[in-house]
Amino acid sequence: MSEEKNAPAVEPQEEQAKKSKLREFLEFIAPIVIAMIIAMVLKHCVFANAVIPTGSMLDTIQQGDRVIASRLAYTFDDPERFDIAIFKYPDNEKEYFVKRVIGLPGEKVDILNGTVYITGADGKTLELRDDFVSEENKDNYSGSFVVPEDCYFVMGDNRDNSVDSRYWVTTNYVSRDKFIGKVMFRYYPFKTAGKLE
Repeated sequence: MSEEKNAPAVEPQEEQAKKSKLREFLEFIAPIVIAMIIAMVLKHCVFANAVIPTGSMLDTIQQGDRVIASRLAYTFDDPERFDIAIFKYPDNEKEYFVKRVIGLPGEKVDILNGTVYITGADGKTLELRDDFVSEENKDNYSGSFVVPEDCYFVMGDNRDNSVDSRYWVTTNYVSRDKFIGKVMFRYYPFKTAGKLE
């Protein structure tokens, strides 16, 4: 038997160099792909990012602010009164709005000269606090609404300049399934970054 038949196959140097380059490329690209997948999962399942286009939430949120909302906040819990929420605009669901939750399902919302009163299922009426509405952003609006089950009544903190549940055409309410997330944090501009309430 010839020794040549039993000799181990030796890869040409050219083949080894190709494999080495491929390995280097995969080691370089793998972390980038993994990071992109994680970022997409976080964006679509955990966080929502929004740029505020108007002054409807002054003075709490300024026009041009960038905020982050938790999508998980409404996965297991319902929106609560005074939450700042991102939701699909009822008159055009391709647009997202940011407003404050005011009326809960089954409640009656009475607004008298800008002051909000809530009547619950127990029949008790309370005047809603509005310390987040500055004096210059108050208005004299009056109206009455009964919030349907599984829906919410929302308003902007800039009551004098906010297209909200008081004025929508399709419906005055945001249904539970249209909520995207609860706004938790302003991250830009950096000088005013912090938790939002």
